[in-house]
Amino acid sequence: MNSPPSSVTELLQELIRIPSVNPDGSTDSDAAGEKQCAEWVGEFLRHSGAEVQIEEVLPDRPNVIGHFPHPANRNRILFAPHTDTVSVSSMTIDPFGGEIRDGKVYGRGASDTKGTMAAMLWALYELRETLPALSHPISFVGLMGEEAGQPGSKDFARRHAEEYEFAVVGEPTELDTVFAHKGCVWLRLTTSGVSCHGSTPHLGDNAIRKMLPLLDSLLPHLEAKLSQFNDDTLGQATVSLGSLQGGTSPNIVPSSCSAILDCRETPALANAGGVATLVQECLEEMEGGDSVEIEILGDSFPLLTDPETDGIQRLQSIGSGLTTAPWFCDAGRLGEKGLAAVACGPGKIAQAHTKDEFLAIDDLEAGVEFYKKFLLTYLEEK
Repeated sequence: MNSPPSSVTELLQELIRIPSVNPDGSTDSDAAGEKQCAEWVGEFLRHSGAEVQIEEVLPDRPNVIGHFPHPANRNRILFAPHTDTVSVSSMTIDPFGGEIRDGKVYGRGASDTKGTMAAMLWALYELRETLPALSHPISFVGLMGEEAGQPGSKDFARRHAEEYEFAVVGEPTELDTVFAHKGCVWLRLTTSGVSCHGSTPHLGDNAIRKMLPLLDSLLPHLEAKLSQFNDDTLGQATVSLGSLQGGTSPNIVPSSCSAILDCRETPALANAGGVATLVQECLEEMEGGDSVEIEILGDSFPLLTDPETDGIQRLQSIGSGLTTAPWFCDAGRLGEKGLAAVACGPGKIAQAHTKDEFLAIDDLEAGVEFYKKFLLTYLEEK
């Protein structure tokens, strides 16, 4: 880095101009992953006075960690946005342009979550001389892979959760504090049969016809079990049949059929073994259930952080409202390993993943001031 940006807006533009599309399942030619973005963030953190670690999670896909100087080494306060973005296909603007129009910065990640990351980094930069005087040491991590599977936050939590007291995960929440969200698990159920010509179906074994009665029995049985894990804050654990696929041609008896279930977990359900365990139990209780294969396609962990947590109380003291979210994020993975975490950042979730993603500069600047106020609540104790 020859010279740092001169403002938080320029910082956001620089981040947007670094392609960091998550490569998992992406067809984008620019889906090279997070390495370049992590390295740039590392240089900015060093310029701000932090000691930087690059921890590779997957090949060429690292987390970037910055520790700011402080006499203590534990009970750290953590800022934790993610460095990856979703696909840029179908966007109607230059996804990596960082263009400014009508008081807004446009580009992929402007809202989710390079805007939040820029606000966090700029707040740390502006308070770099003050951070050693705070009652708690301050750290930053740019987490890779949030948009697909969350390997970055899983790896970070496994290695480091016990070093931290509280984490603010970067997501566009209009500066409200998201303390709870459900987890999400995608399950693929597969039945197998024997294919043959459609004119002689009696010679085959139709995998779709196997699947249909199983689903008719499984779904209400599973919903009854899920009702035992309702949560006072998050409501019901749910299941939705999202996809049913089988067969290759109308004149061929299908040899395979797959159903994909979208399951939303409450903390009680996740801690009791998860929805996959319940599905297995249901199938074992059903005739023909032993013929179904179960595969977990993806999962996230629910979040439920006690509102009385000190970090949440500090966020509320500077004007942040307490709320829940219908989406999930890296905070759940940190909480899974015992690190109290919330999601809180500038911008609106409605702009995330859109064809013309942007963040208003006023919101970006408000985010910087908000994070600075939060950090300075730790100055009062020293």
